[in-house]
Amino acid sequence: MSAQKKKAFQIEAFKHRVVVDPKYAEKTWKILEHAIHEIYNHNASGLSFEELYRNAYNMVLHKFGEKLYSGLVTTMTSHLKEISNSIEAAQGGLFLDELNRKWAEHNKALQMIRDILMYMDRTFIPNTHKTPVHELGLNLWRDVIIHSHAIQSRLQAILLENVRRERSGEVIDRGLMRSITKMLMDLGPSVYQDDFEKHFLEVSADFYRLESQEFIESCDCGEYLKKAERRLNEEIERVSHYLDTRSEVKITNVVETEMIESHMHRLVQMENSGLINMIVDEKYEDLGRMYCLFRRVSNGLVLIRDVMTSYIRDTGKQLLTDPERLKDPVDFVQHLLDLKDKYDKIITSAFRNDKTFQNALNSSFEYFINLNSRSPEFISLFVDDKLRKGLRGVTEEDVELLLDKVMMLFRYLQEKDVFEKYYKQHLAKRLLSGKSVSDDAERSLIVKLKTECGYQFTSKLEGMFTDMKTSQDTMQGFHASHGSDIGDGPMLSVQVLTTGSWPTQPITTCNLPAEILGICEKFRNYYLGTHTGRRLSWQTNMGTADLKATFGKEKKHELNVSTYQMCVLMLFNDADRLSYKEIEQVTEIPTSDLKRCLQSLACVKGKNVLRKEPMSKDIVDTDTFLFNDKYTSKFFKVKIGTVAAQRESEPENQETRQRVEEDRKPQIEAAIVRIMKARRVLDHNNIVAEVTKQLQSRFLPNPVVIKKRIESLIEREFLERDKGDRKLYRYLA
Repeated sequence: MSAQKKKAFQIEAFKHRVVVDPKYAEKTWKILEHAIHEIYNHNASGLSFEELYRNAYNMVLHKFGEKLYSGLVTTMTSHLKEISNSIEAAQGGLFLDELNRKWAEHNKALQMIRDILMYMDRTFIPNTHKTPVHELGLNLWRDVIIHSHAIQSRLQAILLENVRRERSGEVIDRGLMRSITKMLMDLGPSVYQDDFEKHFLEVSADFYRLESQEFIESCDCGEYLKKAERRLNEEIERVSHYLDTRSEVKITNVVETEMIESHMHRLVQMENSGLINMIVDEKYEDLGRMYCLFRRVSNGLVLIRDVMTSYIRDTGKQLLTDPERLKDPVDFVQHLLDLKDKYDKIITSAFRNDKTFQNALNSSFEYFINLNSRSPEFISLFVDDKLRKGLRGVTEEDVELLLDKVMMLFRYLQEKDVFEKYYKQHLAKRLLSGKSVSDDAERSLIVKLKTECGYQFTSKLEGMFTDMKTSQDTMQGFHASHGSDIGDGPMLSVQVLTTGSWPTQPITTCNLPAEILGICEKFRNYYLGTHTGRRLSWQTNMGTADLKATFGKEKKHELNVSTYQMCVLMLFNDADRLSYKEIEQVTEIPTSDLKRCLQSLACVKGKNVLRKEPMSKDIVDTDTFLFNDKYTSKFFKVKIGTVAAQRESEPENQETRQRVEEDRKPQIEAAIVRIMKARRVLDHNNIVAEVTKQLQSRFLPNPVVIKKRIESLIEREFLERDKGDRKLYRYLA
């Protein structure tokens, strides 16, 4: 059985012609036109929107879309002209109300018309590339109403006047302003911009130009900044209430330009109230306001930063050239720390912890601290003062805070090796005299220095602490083995110092009293008996002693003195009167040390256990000294002449400098050899740059010194000059 073929369905056109009434289009349009009139006249309740939609649908279907569209344009234009006349007739403040009301009515009417003509909107308009109904209604409103000469200029003037009134402190109808500006935005960005925003910005620029000029003439800097800030906030608020959000950047830019950028140099430099006065008077709120406002304009923060940096450098220079400040190193460093704290607080609280300002501050401090070659010594003296007495009763947190501040100043130093030299001397005196208030604080600072500069920087400092601990163990062993031999004789406490770890001291001769020599010899024999290959030399200039003294008949005191002072005082056990020459001959104490020693024993009020004839402040070779039987003190224990580390005299400073320069030579040579060993061949300028880079964490090497060290290495055949290029060096393996 064969399969039946499927027949395809076909839809055929009507066999008879559909005859359209020749007046169909006109009649239908009249119905629709009437409906549009009724809608604009607020009589839409009686209309059948379904029937109207069907009529519009049929007109488009029967190719009368063009007639429908052109009729719509004509009818709407006619109605809008009537509306325009109505708006123009509105008087005074009613103008905006009438415009807003008519705009709302037009939008409502437009919505109804679009619903009726929806089919035309979806088919005829896209195919013929015409403007959609809603957009057409907006365009016609723009052209007929807004761009009507009478309305356009009047609308612009009223809007700008309202803004002016509000700026003057009057209250305006912000809701109405919002509706009008939204209407302009709805009509297209160009309408809002051309008909309002452009003129608004121009008028605002003129307004703020005049106002800023008035303010700058009558206000100080702080008041001016407050007014500028208030105006800026007002404009931002104005935008949020009734302007396009995109206007905010433009109007704030106008305020910034006219009120800040145009006057920023005058504001910063303003006499008695500018940036420098704010810093001096610590006006954090005003400084914060200046920072926030100036950061809005080009180069505003650069200006603040440059003026602040210049001021810090100038005040730093003044501090360093003030002879009164330099008299007291501890006060000098404390003043530096106070200054740093002040500027840190300004940057943190007023300048929002801006890193560029922090860097500028660090750069300024580094600049002027290194102008004074004695800064490393002064910082070490400050530490010495604090670790001797300044940290008593201070909490552990405050100690750490102070040490961190000291480390901050230390980082600014270019000559860190000079600081190390002085710090080692001062630490040695603290450890040997037992005057450090806190071993924990001492070790904490060394850990910080080690973290900052590496193990090499602190290895000798740590060795000093090791020696102190080893010396305690040695003395325990000595007393355990010789305790019975000593009996009622002098008690001895010895610190054995490793030569390389401690500051080099010139070995000075001093004839110790016989009673002391005996016990010293016993210790020497004990120590050398327990340690092989070692040599002991007594540093009498670094020791101390406790003496029991009787003045008059019954006045007993315990005197804490230096070894030199002990040697002098014990001479008076056998004599009541001694000349300077006799004391010098018996003790063999170096002249400068002996004079200081006698000065502290005879010339210091309250400590004068000796009398000097003739009485004067200075010691001369012809002086005679007597035991002062009449000496009295309210204290049983009297400390004489052990003074804290003092700043060096100029000759001593020069001597320390020379020692530092000598210490630098091997470091520079070692750096040159390391570099050349790695690079093999290098020109002079690159060697200088590389050496400076390697050593700058300790000191800034002088290029002249580097050149001399290169010459020395060439002489010793570590390097050679290239035969073709004299500025090129080769490493010799």
